[in-house]
Amino acid sequence: MKILAFETSCDETSVAVVEDGKKILSNIISTQIDIHKEFGGVVPEIASRHHIENILPVFTEALEKANCELSDIDYIAVTNTPGLIGSLLVGLMFAKSLSYANNIPLLPVNHINGHIFSSFIDNDVKLPAISLVVSGGHTNLYYIYEENGKIITDLLGETLDDAVGETYDKIARILGLDYPGGPHIDKLSINGEDILKIKKPKVDGYNFSFSGIKTFITNYVNNQKMKGNAISKEDIAKSLQEIIVNVLYDKILMAVKEKDVKTILVAGGVSANKRLREKFSEFTNIKTDKNEQIAVHFPKMEYCTDNAAMIGVAAYYDLKNNSQVELGKQYDVDAISTK
Repeated sequence: MKILAFETSCDETSVAVVEDGKKILSNIISTQIDIHKEFGGVVPEIASRHHIENILPVFTEALEKANCELSDIDYIAVTNTPGLIGSLLVGLMFAKSLSYANNIPLLPVNHINGHIFSSFIDNDVKLPAISLVVSGGHTNLYYIYEENGKIITDLLGETLDDAVGETYDKIARILGLDYPGGPHIDKLSINGEDILKIKKPKVDGYNFSFSGIKTFITNYVNNQKMKGNAISKEDIAKSLQEIIVNVLYDKILMAVKEKDVKTILVAGGVSANKRLREKFSEFTNIKTDKNEQIAVHFPKMEYCTDNAAMIGVAAYYDLKNNSQVELGKQYDVDAISTK
């Protein structure tokens, strides 16, 4: 089975061809980071215009690299939610047109599900599992299990305010660092010390809150500048890293203790963070009730940020859950900015 997949939810234009949910025949990504860097973040209208310019050449390259024709494609998958509405519409309209003109079934895919299943590409995932999706726009925690041959994804908790990636970007802006902020914070923190010792936010259950952390660091930087004191970007980066990574770790640990878990999955753009990967390796020292080691899986770096390969893989598992795809009815699918 070959799935042609499109991802345009934010500022990456990506098209991929995925075979049988595992083999990535092509995964072409055109990023707009350099375009939006001068604005300190993604400008929706600019992102949409560049998607329009990029989608045809990216689509053409994806088919060429996969050595495929449209006649070889069994399904077309496309992200329709969540994301920037203008960006989503570009990918969705292009995919709908291809589907209609070539009589190929269309599969709408939730962007977050794409991140969840990105860990399935190169790993043999044993269920039940806990999945943490951490990106610029999302910080969600899921419990994934199999029931009657179907993979069920239950949302346990989510951020009540800022996402982790959003927090990194905002603090980076305060420190005068380029967008996106996460990689710069990650690199600076290596030579820093956790001098701020930020207290963990008190949030019940599996939900998260990061706005207080952002406010604490913002006030600290402003106060030091008003006093004429020098600030260490390395120390601030280290303090930010430690509080965020430990908050995420503690929530996962709580889920591991309360749920039947064989595997921990971490996905999304922030899953590329070195300190996060280092801290989460500690979960491999925890044993299940059956004295089995818990596996921890991260996607390859190329599948951490937004990409179409993960959308194709998610579509494959959607098909396994529900093999009935009605031609015609699928064209009622809309782009939805929020999940």
